[in-house]
Amino acid sequence: MKLIFKGSFLATATLLLLIVVAGFAQKPTSEKGGSRLTTSGTEATSTGPSKADVPSAATHGIALANMDRKIIPGNDFYDYANGAWIARTQLPPDRAGMGVFTYLSDQTSKRTAALIEEFAKSSAPAGSSDRQIADLFNSFMNEAAIEQQGLTKVKPHLDAIAAIKDKKELAQALGESLRADVDALNNTNFHTSNIFGLWTAPGFNDSDHYAAYLLQGGLELPDREYYLADSPHMRDIRTEYQKHISEMLKLAGFTDTDARAARIVELEHSIAEKHLSLSDNDDIHKANNTWKQADFTAKAPGLDWAEFFHGAGLDKQQEFTVWQPTAFTGESALVGSVPLETWKDWLAFHLVEDYAPFLPKAFADESFDFVGKQLFGVAQQRPRWERGVGVVDFLLGDAVGKVYAQRYFSPEAKAQAEQMVANIVAAFHKRIDALDWMAPETKAEAHAKLKTLYVGIGYPESWHDYSGLEVKADDLFGNMWRGGLFDYHRQVNRVGKDVDRKEWSMSPQTVNAVNLPLQNALNFPAAILQPPFYDPKAPAAFNYGAIGSVIGHEISHTFDSEGSAFDAKGRVRNWWTESDLKHFDAATVKLAAQYDTYKPFPDLALNGKQTLAENIADVAGIAAAYDGYRASLAGKPAPAQDGFTGDQQFFIAYAQNWGSKFREAALRRQVMTDSHSPGQYRAATVRNIDPWYTAFKVKPGEKLYLAPADRVRIW
Repeated sequence: MKLIFKGSFLATATLLLLIVVAGFAQKPTSEKGGSRLTTSGTEATSTGPSKADVPSAATHGIALANMDRKIIPGNDFYDYANGAWIARTQLPPDRAGMGVFTYLSDQTSKRTAALIEEFAKSSAPAGSSDRQIADLFNSFMNEAAIEQQGLTKVKPHLDAIAAIKDKKELAQALGESLRADVDALNNTNFHTSNIFGLWTAPGFNDSDHYAAYLLQGGLELPDREYYLADSPHMRDIRTEYQKHISEMLKLAGFTDTDARAARIVELEHSIAEKHLSLSDNDDIHKANNTWKQADFTAKAPGLDWAEFFHGAGLDKQQEFTVWQPTAFTGESALVGSVPLETWKDWLAFHLVEDYAPFLPKAFADESFDFVGKQLFGVAQQRPRWERGVGVVDFLLGDAVGKVYAQRYFSPEAKAQAEQMVANIVAAFHKRIDALDWMAPETKAEAHAKLKTLYVGIGYPESWHDYSGLEVKADDLFGNMWRGGLFDYHRQVNRVGKDVDRKEWSMSPQTVNAVNLPLQNALNFPAAILQPPFYDPKAPAAFNYGAIGSVIGHEISHTFDSEGSAFDAKGRVRNWWTESDLKHFDAATVKLAAQYDTYKPFPDLALNGKQTLAENIADVAGIAAAYDGYRASLAGKPAPAQDGFTGDQQFFIAYAQNWGSKFREAALRRQVMTDSHSPGQYRAATVRNIDPWYTAFKVKPGEKLYLAPADRVRIW
């Protein structure tokens, strides 16, 4: 995964719901509220953490009040840096987790809400982006209209599913459901509830033009393991899931819902058996499979592919990159073998489930009762205004982001961040030169990747145009339906066209950062370039440990277990000598083994292979950020803070990035479905960094101590 943190990218309306209840980003569900937001209401309804409660509060340096100095740093550096905050913090009932990202997301959401209020009061002309934003937000807030409409907006789609009379028409319906709701490398989202998902991105073998990638799909639960794992926890979830399906179908007017639900679960279990695991999905070379349209019938019989591509509007597209060929073969066979009526029930349930947050309250509440309470352990939903902001960000992110960046990201902040990036890139160049195991020809290729790396700071150089999207103030379901199709058609229409290497995959109001390997580019949105990640008034030690390690992390993805497969132009090409690649692979295996030993629960350990790319980026990112910090001092001593040296501040600031609390259900989900390790283990990455040992006098016998030969050094 190329994000610094997973939590802001969504595949379907159901995943939109997941992000809101997770508490680390914004998005939608249902609650009483007016049709228009007021600024005072924004402040009053937020239940997020106050500034004083975030793990790294904006005190122009490390958050001393959040530390537990009784703990020996070499035994538990995470609790040493965050223990006091963890001890005093209680999760509100509408949170699955909290941390620095929560605070920044809450702050950003309030700012965005204030902008939306301005747009609503501006009497902007119909069709303008300001009017689209106001109308979309108001369509979500207008609960009376949503209740009055009932299922009238969704009923034509349910009727169309009910009218399917054979497998040929089923194939067309499955094609019509295809959406551009997956992203394999940039935002690393492999999940779609539709049978397959489309991703358009620079081609693996022709990085100058956009290609069409197809990915496995068909599951509503977060990952295949929710269907296949045999633990008591997972068996309980499957039992509750089947009950939930029955209730959703009953609300939609179906009869015999228990039997239908059982057949849907059985079908999804069969689909899950065909899916590749998350760790297998990360293998670029396994994913580089070009299929001509004519190949699908022979390689994946069972589905009428001509009808599928016709329904998807892709009948003129001659070739695709098929990410998981075995899954396509398996799922296509299920289309052929599973009874038509079961597939029709599956389509109907997925429709109402995916759009539940935008349907009458009974649907939204039932969906939250399962997703929020069962999958995340959250007792109540986020305030409705905040979920409405998430809807606007989801569909009209750039329209809001353009104004957000103008309002909240100064040219001075942009220039300062650019200088920090330049310092850390320079540190990477020096680290590459210093590698004694790497051949000159491999070093030359690595330097070339850094020299051509595009780094976007704050906001993109061009903006998405939403003028063709129809938004109505009294049609929430229609807005979401049209919005999904609008984005899908935009993605389909650019296949084969020249790549914009400076295109962003995030909006400025996103609290995250990303590496785009096929573009050899990075994005650092405005929302993450603010306290407590970046504070112009804080010493260099803090800023390089906090935002500098984020910058280093994203640069490091250029050379992680995935990024290392791409050259300076974003092509899949082996630019390594054989001996260099063996050395690199051996180091990554060693790091994966280190993370395999971490067990957040007695019955659940981390998967070092699944989190490998992110762990590599953490190790290399800290090292490069530390070098950049030392270089920024220009030989001068670093100022102390409350007796802490500059080096100590650097590492504490890094660990405080990851201070967080999760409910058990949410943490279990992260361990099983996320490419990132939980925060406590990301903080423990310092055990591989030599200067950390010196800074805190870490000795043999302490729990985090690694002998020099056991520390993983990659870049």
